[in-house]
Amino acid sequence: MTGATLGAMPIDDAIHLHRIEPARNMARYYRISSSPSLFGDICLVREWGRIGRPGRIRLDLYDSVAGADAAGEALLRMKRRRGYRDVEAISCI
Repeated sequence: MTGATLGAMPIDDAIHLHRIEPARNMARYYRISSSPSLFGDICLVREWGRIGRPGRIRLDLYDSVAGADAAGEALLRMKRRRGYRDVEAISCI
């Protein structure tokens, strides 16, 4: 994940993905971001659910920005393989 940084700490760099398949009544979203925690760790925040509804949230802590970035990139690759697309790409269609 790439985003603006403040020193060694990333500033909220959210990436929004959607998977919309009307034939299957599927309208899902996935959001991933990272930010510094109060204790100096990097917090990788994942939120997912149905578009227009509150979703589930999971927080994972990492010791370094590189660790959080690697985990975030792996998650994004997996979601894109499953059919999720960037929100900006969808809005142009």
